[in-house]
Amino acid sequence: MPLGKVLSVEDAVALVRDGDTLATTGYGGNGTPDQLFLELERRFLDTGSPRGLTLVHAGGQGDGKERGLNHLGHEGLLKRVIGGYYGLAPRIERLALDGKIEAYNLPEGVIVHLYREIGARKPGVLSRVGLGTFVDPRVRGGKVNAATREDIVEVCTLGGEETLFYKAFPIHVAFIRGTTADPDGNVTLERESLALENLALAMAARNSGGFVACQVERVAQAGSLTSRQVSIPGILVDCVVVAEPEHHMQTYGTRYNPAFSGEIRVPLESVRALPLDERKIIARRAAIEIRAGSVVNLGIGMPDNVGIVANEERISDLMTLTVDPGVIGGVPMGGLDFGAAVNAQAIIDHASMFDFIDGGGLDVAVLGMAQCDASGNINVSRFSGRLVGCGGFIDISQQSKKVVFAGTFAAGGLKVAVEAGRLSILQEGKHPKFVAALDEITFSGRLASEEEREVLYVTERCVFRLGARGLELAEVAPGIDVERDILARLPFPLAVGQVRPMEPAIFRPEPMGLRARLLDIGIEDRISYSADTNTIFLNYAGMHVRTEEDLARIKDAVDRTLEPLGRRVHSIVNYDSFVADPDILDKYADLVKYVEEKYYLNVSRYSTSGFLRLKLGAELGKRRLSSHVFETRREARRHLGET
Repeated sequence: MPLGKVLSVEDAVALVRDGDTLATTGYGGNGTPDQLFLELERRFLDTGSPRGLTLVHAGGQGDGKERGLNHLGHEGLLKRVIGGYYGLAPRIERLALDGKIEAYNLPEGVIVHLYREIGARKPGVLSRVGLGTFVDPRVRGGKVNAATREDIVEVCTLGGEETLFYKAFPIHVAFIRGTTADPDGNVTLERESLALENLALAMAARNSGGFVACQVERVAQAGSLTSRQVSIPGILVDCVVVAEPEHHMQTYGTRYNPAFSGEIRVPLESVRALPLDERKIIARRAAIEIRAGSVVNLGIGMPDNVGIVANEERISDLMTLTVDPGVIGGVPMGGLDFGAAVNAQAIIDHASMFDFIDGGGLDVAVLGMAQCDASGNINVSRFSGRLVGCGGFIDISQQSKKVVFAGTFAAGGLKVAVEAGRLSILQEGKHPKFVAALDEITFSGRLASEEEREVLYVTERCVFRLGARGLELAEVAPGIDVERDILARLPFPLAVGQVRPMEPAIFRPEPMGLRARLLDIGIEDRISYSADTNTIFLNYAGMHVRTEEDLARIKDAVDRTLEPLGRRVHSIVNYDSFVADPDILDKYADLVKYVEEKYYLNVSRYSTSGFLRLKLGAELGKRRLSSHVFETRREARRHLGET
């Protein structure tokens, strides 16, 4: 077989020059080109070359020990790092913290979007992502240490609105990865767990005048790959390296699982349930916030347990779980497999996933928290002498419609027990997560409060929510003393109003019955009335109206709530993931007409579904009713206030 672009790893890496900007693909332990990393390290240790590299990565590649980018963590080899996540590469993390290299921490989504802009020779990325955080140049501009002086982020005002400008830069070398290549450099990804930023990064290096080295598992005959299989065309690939199997694992936790790459589907019974400990308590409470039909993102660490709880509760099919490198649907994995999922509906490229995220496509995000202050600000990026990095946290937390931060009340040695449905704190954690001042801000509570976004903070013993003035205690676990176990352990005062108990089912060993709850929410539980504002809130999220009996139940419940008031009311209606069967939609619209004409002063409706907004709006318009359906609750509330 003609070798074409197939080179030895030594010959490929020999092309890297002193001072080059090297960008690498991978997400944690998924899709990392370890053979290339190993050879670059070997060359540097043997020869002292190349030196002074700028390393760029989005998701971070490593296992927190030796693998991945850890191979490049040598003083002299690196001059500068622009990274989304540092915690998986402790050698590079140490170099950055000690000021031995210049270092920037930028949002993961911004970096993968930069690859795309660089490939198109555009000046950079304009985004609101990062405002009010340490990435904001009025705070630190993403700089990690005093050795880092160049400003690569600017504040701009466009159309009267503040935004951040992230500057583009040339990429001289790209290390990417695939499954199969042909001698012409065409590459497929059929056994990869993720598509990642391989295409965008290859294009960025190619159009910067640089070169692209692709690590693969195998080489096929020239012309044997079908065009639809090829994810990275040969015109973008300069050389192909065939990796040794031990340096081309699918993830750092799994050599190869065809369910990760979508080649087969596996019975979900094979996914293990969690023991009833603090992690499961938190995951269960977070799962309760997810409504049928929601699109959900799960972060790394504590949040990735939500996917396992969803599977145990048999509700995975009622929502779409996602992970930010591009997995949509299925059951996300944790640990060294984090980033992959079994039985995914789709695996899209990294940059497109962040288009979706940055555009507000997520209904709910469940993310971790390392530190939280009284204002509801969150830090996950730098704390306790560690530089973890923000990853996709800023993008996701800043743009999701609802955010649930999940983590234990304290870290380091926390021990709890659950007996007879009650929680006991056997040993407190040594490191408080609720602090007077954060080491840095990764999520701005102030900005979220101004935008009237729904934010919860879930721990094993209580739940806080974000109010107008910061944290508010909302729920307490059974068995927990509010004064002793919560207030006395907070370094700031906290107003305590009417506090509800956390769901008792969370603290029992059997499944909580979430499936029945999501499918069978009674109409009475969907209606709430505020006498203070004379406003009725109708929560039709996830409701499926199929029959005239369903219509009768809605009418009866609304009549029972509003008839006794003896006056007209303001109304807000949530239509997220609402479905009315085509043969009943006309009669449903007639019911809406009846309710609006009989009871409403004014009404404001919202739904994230563009199709539903158009369809429902058209039916209401035919009846000369308020036909506009807003996209968000905030817009709906604002409209109601204006009218």
